[in-house]
Amino acid sequence: MATGHDHPLTELAAAGVSIWLDDLSRELLSGGRLQALIADRGVVGITTNPTIFASALERGERYTRQLRRLAEVEASIEDMVFAITTDDVREACHVLRPAYDRTDGVDGRVSLEVDPGLAHDTQATIDRARLLWSAVDEPNLLIKIPATTAGLDAITAVIGEGISVNVTLIFSLDRYREVVDAYLTGLETARLNGLDLAGIHSVASFFVSRVDTEIDARLDAIGTDRALAAKGRAAIANARLAHEVHVTSLATRRWRDLAASGARPQRPLWASTGVKNPAYPDTMYVSELAIPGTVNTMPGPTLEAFADHGTVTPVVLEEVYGPAQDVLSEIALLGIDYREVTDELERQGVRKFVDSWDELVETVRGELSRDLAAPAPHGR
Repeated sequence: MATGHDHPLTELAAAGVSIWLDDLSRELLSGGRLQALIADRGVVGITTNPTIFASALERGERYTRQLRRLAEVEASIEDMVFAITTDDVREACHVLRPAYDRTDGVDGRVSLEVDPGLAHDTQATIDRARLLWSAVDEPNLLIKIPATTAGLDAITAVIGEGISVNVTLIFSLDRYREVVDAYLTGLETARLNGLDLAGIHSVASFFVSRVDTEIDARLDAIGTDRALAAKGRAAIANARLAHEVHVTSLATRRWRDLAASGARPQRPLWASTGVKNPAYPDTMYVSELAIPGTVNTMPGPTLEAFADHGTVTPVVLEEVYGPAQDVLSEIALLGIDYREVTDELERQGVRKFVDSWDELVETVRGELSRDLAAPAPHGR
């Protein structure tokens, strides 16, 4: 890993973008690599999901001792998953605590997801969010809750209790408006409950590349020159219009009233920023969304690609919202139903996260089976 502070990520941070890493493993924590990414790549936050934890378990041997210990006390597989994920996230919170202190709680955040199988059960999501919050017990934790209809009420409830939230799986502008309302309602509840609003933080994770993947496939199916010319443009346009929703919400009397009580803005976070189509520049979902006051959470390869050859594209907000709307209007004129696309992406997103959670559970079960089949270490 190259050191120094003269790479494009420095320019990105200087443009007002918080650089978060979409990855976490015990290997990353124990081997000093996370500290190196903080020092050399400007990483000031981490997001996780079940796929990331499953991959971490498969990659390294650092979980073996803990799994063996949990097996000895006859812990369930679900309890093992809970222990492994909360331990890793708690340790990451410790590593990122200096960034949290330095930024007055804005960055230095680590996200941990509620079991996605609960995405359509409001009360179960609330209960699990409380459990995760108390188990990790670190102020720089964010609980990830999906922006499903059931999730919206859960977000309001836990924000009202002072739990900081990363709202995930946002695809549509209408749903994002509902997310903003859920956050503000939660803050209003927290104020009624006598809580310090300045201690409550939230990001809204707006997914990017998956929008292009879904819409590009439909444009390919149409196949005309006009349709093909529209490929690779919808995701960035959608995200830029989401930022307009954010800006509009901050101009309301409702927000100003909450801000006067100490409330913090819910920052837009660009998620799914790894490019899925190899025909596109591998840094485009970073460079084209270099908007001050936002977060970009990148998988490791995207982070390194941007450090190597990324460019920060200056964004004059007043000049991008109109053209972004033109892109979505063109998509509609070509016969693609935006709401149908975003509804499908939400269904796919929840399903993928549920599948990943099941994979995580099976990975723990598999690691445990291999460990029990292996000879015990000398001296056990």
